[in-house]
Amino acid sequence: MRNRYLYITLMVVLGITPEMLSAQEKAQHPPRLVVNITIDQLRTDYVEAFAPLYTDEGFKRLLGQGCIYENAGYPMARIDRASAIATLFTGVTPFYHSIVAEQWLNRETLRPAYCVGSNVENTPQNIITSTLTDELKVATDGKANIYAVAPTRDVAILSAGHAANGAFWIDDQTGLWNTSPYYMSELPAWVLGINEIDAPEKTISRLTWEPVADFSEALNFYHSNAKQKPFKHKFKGDQRIAELKTSGLVNQYVTDMAVRCLSDGGMGMDAVTDMLNVTYYAGTFNHTAMTECQWELQDTYIRLDRELARLINTVQSRVGKDHVLFVITSTGYGDPEIADYAKYRIPTGTFYINRTANLLNMYFGAIWGQGRWVEACFNNQLFLNHKLLESKRVSITDATTRAQEFLSQIAGVHNSYTSLQLISGNNQELIKVRNSFTPERSGDILIEVAPGWKLLNEDTQETELSRASFTQFPIIFFGNGMKAERIPTYVTVERIAPTIAKSIRIRAPNACSADPLF
Repeated sequence: MRNRYLYITLMVVLGITPEMLSAQEKAQHPPRLVVNITIDQLRTDYVEAFAPLYTDEGFKRLLGQGCIYENAGYPMARIDRASAIATLFTGVTPFYHSIVAEQWLNRETLRPAYCVGSNVENTPQNIITSTLTDELKVATDGKANIYAVAPTRDVAILSAGHAANGAFWIDDQTGLWNTSPYYMSELPAWVLGINEIDAPEKTISRLTWEPVADFSEALNFYHSNAKQKPFKHKFKGDQRIAELKTSGLVNQYVTDMAVRCLSDGGMGMDAVTDMLNVTYYAGTFNHTAMTECQWELQDTYIRLDRELARLINTVQSRVGKDHVLFVITSTGYGDPEIADYAKYRIPTGTFYINRTANLLNMYFGAIWGQGRWVEACFNNQLFLNHKLLESKRVSITDATTRAQEFLSQIAGVHNSYTSLQLISGNNQELIKVRNSFTPERSGDILIEVAPGWKLLNEDTQETELSRASFTQFPIIFFGNGMKAERIPTYVTVERIAPTIAKSIRIRAPNACSADPLF
């Protein structure tokens, strides 16, 4: 009784109210569940443009009640789905985590290597640092339940990291939910149940993608005078699953699986923080130009809004609003657009990287004798023959410097960078290029094509339009007592991982030195 009296007296003296004490106690407990929602190719301008068509519980709730960093970006020169996901979960750029892209050239075989290995391997071992999920497993002595759900295997595996309980994705060939033996020897019974009844392959024959909202509600967001035509897509043929995964319908399957992970994976039920990593799709249909699928893209955002609402409501109902932290952001890139600049007399051209490699071989041959000095080219990179250079006693420094001088005379080359320059340079102008590079998986020479020019690989017929447009997207923290706030200051995404780590009281990933956002 005396102790209780002293306790109450101390509260009065210090001016502590019961409400303040309750808030303090809440702050002392990390969330039971963190839900990381990454939306592939999400753009702020599209989110805002389609706002009149949203429900009150999806984007509107997040934007009205969340802590929003309005101007987020990736500190890298080249971004794709895989490099973005790895950066989000490691808190560092490809220079450190080594996932430079979805594919890179294997220096030994001179063949493309996939970021998570073959369809047989499917491992996260190419990430050479720890991830946020790894650190959570370590901090909880393996007790945390961690699952990742995504339409594609690269995203599912990279977001799951090395130590997760499971990673699930929709298999392109079978149309069923799949996982990797790296995480589990066989699919759990509840996933097998989904595959038996509700997997894409079981439902795709009766699917028709058409606008979910009245087409009269279509917004005139696009600069086009074309007559609005309602769309209607069926999914048939060998590419039906791949097409479904780029449609507005795929996110419903993702939510269904995420909800099952929540319930059957026993997530958020005790004091040990669990983590659910969910990836949605907000890109164009079948990776076509936006001008060719304007209304499909609008419908994708409308449906995405509803799936966000369904996931948030389900999680909060099960775990409790104060016990779950949602973190939402984008992969920060978009499928490349092919613009006909020549039609409007805008400076443009085509840079042929294979021809350039052949010319460079001839140039080196004139100096040091005939040989295959340039072994291969991949994307915007040239790979030199190190064994030949060594046998001819030509230093890599001399070869790359001469190559750089040669390339400066080629039409369409805005700039070029050598591997040695990127490894040792401290020039601020090189930072973004360096962040997209890693010595083991990048070329000896990286070429920056002039803006408006196309880079063409004649062997693969792959083209890429060079442009430096900034894609604006947000970082949103919602739930777990977060206050509604809008922060216009530009921030980079490698600060997300240490922010979450601080919120759940674990160490940041082992290569991450970025400051938390709060």
